[in-house]
Amino acid sequence: MHKEFFYMPLNLDQLATFVNVADLGSFTAAADKEGVTQPAVSLQVKGLERRLGVRLIERVGRRAQPTAAGLDLLSHARRLLQQAAAAEEAMLPHKDGARGRVRIGSGGTASIHLLPRAIAAARKSMPGLEITLHIGNADDVLHDLEANSLDIAVVALPASGRNFEIEPFYEEELLAVAPVGSLVPEGGPDAAFMRDRTLLLYEGGNTRRAIDAWLAAPEIRTRPAMEFGSVEAIKELVAVGLGWSILPGLALRHDRAGLVTTSSLKPKLTRHLGMVLRRDKHLTRGLREMMKCLREFKD
Repeated sequence: MHKEFFYMPLNLDQLATFVNVADLGSFTAAADKEGVTQPAVSLQVKGLERRLGVRLIERVGRRAQPTAAGLDLLSHARRLLQQAAAAEEAMLPHKDGARGRVRIGSGGTASIHLLPRAIAAARKSMPGLEITLHIGNADDVLHDLEANSLDIAVVALPASGRNFEIEPFYEEELLAVAPVGSLVPEGGPDAAFMRDRTLLLYEGGNTRRAIDAWLAAPEIRTRPAMEFGSVEAIKELVAVGLGWSILPGLALRHDRAGLVTTSSLKPKLTRHLGMVLRRDKHLTRGLREMMKCLREFKD
């Protein structure tokens, strides 16, 4: 029967004690430096000698000196202790939360018009925070969140998932968008008016479902003239007169080009954006800071 071999890693405490004895030339002096008893220092050195199978310290008169093996070990021991100290130092920023990583998933509108300001605020508070942003449709983003390849999702609600914690944090109005110079009813266009327009709508997702529900009429199914995956593309097409649309206010409120006309709908239509996390997600300082900046977002 073969004996199993178990590798025992070197003990850093033993190495540190050995270096102190070799440098100070005394078990007693090493004990004083470490704040322990002299027998405790002797046990550390003896334990290291047993681990390596060689004599490391010998007494020459009243002085403790490294043997030939001990001299060979000293340079390795110092390097290992320096690397261990560097590893501990590298962890300090993570321990106090000064560094970290937050992986965010979101749709196109929020990623362009909402998240940059929230991310900038989080980075100002935590300059060492690494933030990555993945843009996709809500279903894909939530799938990635479920797989833990994202830390937080910012999506239009509702969002479903038994393992998710969902926090609404921002309500925005959806607005009618028309070419400049279009006649817009006083008080805003209603569903019947909008159904008579050539409609260019965003394809899929919760926002589109909300728009379809707002436009709905008995026995009438709204069929847009065109559907797109980009809000910015829809804005450009409306601007050149190809139709009307209903778009999130975030994508329109700071549009200074003046190429489209916007109006509230009648009745008003709004959507909620929410933060979605896994229930078991550990809230690091960086993630908490990102969530705080999202809650504080103002137009």
